[in-house]
Amino acid sequence: MAGRPRDPDLELRLLDAAWSLLTSGGYDALKLSQVASQADAHRTDVYRRWSSKAQLVVDALAEHLPPVAAVDTGTLRSDLRAIVEDFAASWSSEWIDGLMGLLADLQRDPDAELAFRRMAERRGEPLRTAIVRATERGEIGDVPDLALVGDLVEGPLMHHRMLGRQPLTPEFLDAVTVVAWRFLTGALLSADQATP
Repeated sequence: MAGRPRDPDLELRLLDAAWSLLTSGGYDALKLSQVASQADAHRTDVYRRWSSKAQLVVDALAEHLPPVAAVDTGTLRSDLRAIVEDFAASWSSEWIDGLMGLLADLQRDPDAELAFRRMAERRGEPLRTAIVRATERGEIGDVPDLALVGDLVEGPLMHHRMLGRQPLTPEFLDAVTVVAWRFLTGALLSADQATP
């Protein structure tokens, strides 16, 4: 007897359900049994694929977070502004209120933590590429510590949204872009040059 045929859409339905529950109720309220129910699946379907809630949520984030586009506008400053805009879309997502719970669970789940770090690295690749390209164009003297640049660009967005509980306005994104650009290029700006 062959058993039940494999459902090719099941994993996507489970990830969609996890994302829906994450954005509507937050990380702490998300239950794997709810994910299964909303996806019209069995709890064993969830546990066969993910051994923890943290692992499921990391995969749901990887599937559903707005992408960070690999842009090449011809200038570092414009590339930075586009990348900052894409990072801001993620930090403005409704899931973000549950981040603290996820981070706490990642400390107890090395596999989920590794998957989260890999997702973050993939999302940071467009920024790293833009920095290397700017170096090749001569806009930057030497390639800086790329991890530090990532923290410099994305850190203020996280802080402003998570701790400051403030929206990420276009003006704030402009300011982050200018600070990062000035740090990377060593440029000094007059007040009328401050907006990208």
